Parts: sequence; structure tokens; C-alpha cells
Amino acid sequence: MNGLIQSIFAKSPLKPLVKHICKVHECCSALVPFFQAVYADNWQEALETQQQIKALEEEADKIKMNIRMKLPKGLFMPVDRTDLLHLVTQQDKIANQAKDIAGIVLGRQLKVPEEVREDFLRYIRRCLDATLLASKVIGELENLLEIGFRGKEVKLVEEMVEELDVIESDTDSIQIDLRHRLYQLEATLNPVDAIFLYDILKMIGALADQAESIGSTLEVMVGRA
Repeated sequence: MNGLIQSIFAKSPLKPLVKHICKVHECCSALVPFFQAVYADNWQEALETQQQIKALEEEADKIKMNIRMKLPKGLFMPVDRTDLLHLVTQQDKIANQAKDIAGIVLGRQLKVPEEVREDFLRYIRRCLDATLLASKVIGELENLLEIGFRGKEVKLVEEMVEELDVIESDTDSIQIDLRHRLYQLEATLNPVDAIFLYDILKMIGALADQAESIGSTLEVMVGRA
């Protein structure tokens, strides 16, 4: 193992994975100020925030490529290399989704109806609860590796995964309510904008869905360890 690989995987092969999910969450979190700028009809600020999201997604992408290229194939640990690469792919989808959301909204200068703005932002923040918790779960996986996948840490990870399920269920409920309210407002909306608003709702919800998928993958990994 050369010096570069040693520097990346010096203490734990999961450290780059943790770094990646933290960057992914940072990328998603910028959606809040992005939509606040959209609400204020400040498209210059929205553009600047969209560029920040894009830059953070690119940083996450570089970490992802680093992991894929330099994760040692012969590494001995109670975590399968294929599982780690699968987790990286799942995490990467979250950042890509955040970038796409901002790009579509900015590109169309898509406005969110005032009647749903407060709950729309609440919906985004609840989805971000999921990406934040996913990053914490990945951090606990690193601790599990150090103690051999046993003890209180296992229970903690299981509880966090259960909480991810709760958050994902909450976001589903909020999305259903928002879709219904948009339906009631359709007569006042540009028809094409209405279609895009429904798509954006689904894309935001996918942030939580993907975070839950990370939790499901971790459950399998812990169960096999």
C-alpha cells in the first residue's frame, strides 16, 4: 500500500465515506437558502447559491472517485468492499439530486405559490433531517468497525435507522399534503410550472428516500458482520 492510500485510509477505511456523506449533506443543506432566495424573487442570490450547490456536489464527486479508485481490494475488515462502494453510490445520488433540483428551479425561474411556501420549506427541512441522520449513521458505522460490530453501538445504529424510517414516512405525508394543495391551486398556475412543481416535490422527497436506503443498506451490513 503506497503512501497516498495510507494517508487516505490511515485509521479507518470508512473515514472517506464519512467525509463524503458530510459533504453530501452540506450540499443538500444549501437548498434552504436557495429556496429562500427564490421566495424573495432574488434570482441573482439564487444563482450564487445554486453555484455553491454545484461546487459542493463536485467536491463530493471527487471524494467519491477517490474512494472508488483507492479503496484497497485486499483490505481485511468485517465490511464487504462491495457494500462500501454501494453506499458511496447511494450517497452520491443525494448530492446529484440536490444539484438537479436547484438547476431546474433556477433554469425556469420556477416560483413556489405563496400559499404553500411555509410548508414547502418545512418539507425541505424534514428531508434534510434524513440526510443529516444518514451522515450520523455512517459515522457510527466507523465506530462499529473499531469495536467489532457489537455492544451498545449496534443498538444505537439500529435506533438511528428506525428514526430514518420515521422521517421518510413524515416526508411522504407532507408531500401528499403539498400535492393536494397544489392540485387545488392548479387553476391559478401556469400549467407547465405546475408540472415542474410536482416534479420538484418528488425530487425533494427522493433526498429522504435515498437516505432511508442508506439506512437499509447499513442494516444488512450490520446483520452480516
